[in-house]
Amino acid sequence: MADHATPNLPSIDFEATHRFYTALGFETGWRDGGSMILRRGGLTLEFFPFADLDPAESSFGCCLRLDDLQAFYDLCLAAGIPEQSCGWPRLKAPAMEASGLRIGYLVDPNGSLLRLIQNP
Repeated sequence: MADHATPNLPSIDFEATHRFYTALGFETGWRDGGSMILRRGGLTLEFFPFADLDPAESSFGCCLRLDDLQAFYDLCLAAGIPEQSCGWPRLKAPAMEASGLRIGYLVDPNGSLLRLIQNP
C-alpha cells in the first residue's frame, strides 16, 4: 500500500454522521464505540466521538481531492445539502480560486469544513 493520510474528524453522534455520509456514497469500513471509518472510492474519513462539540465552534477540516468535483457537488445537492453561507450542513459552489484550483466547500453536521478540490 502506498503512503497515505486519513483525516480524523469529530462526530457528535455516530449514527447521524453515518447517515449524512452514506447519503454521499460513503460506506462503513469500521465502526465501534470509539471510532468510525467511512470510505468512498479512494476517500477515507475517520471519526472519533465528540459529544460536547459545538459545531459553530469547530475548527476541524480536511481536503477531499476529487477527479470529478462537479459530480460530487451535484450528489451533495441531490442529498439535500443546502447552498448557504451559515448553518450546517451547508455547501458553497465550486469556483476557480487565486491558487488556480477549482474548489467547493462542504460543512458537515459536526461543523467540519471539507474543501472539495478538483484534481488537475
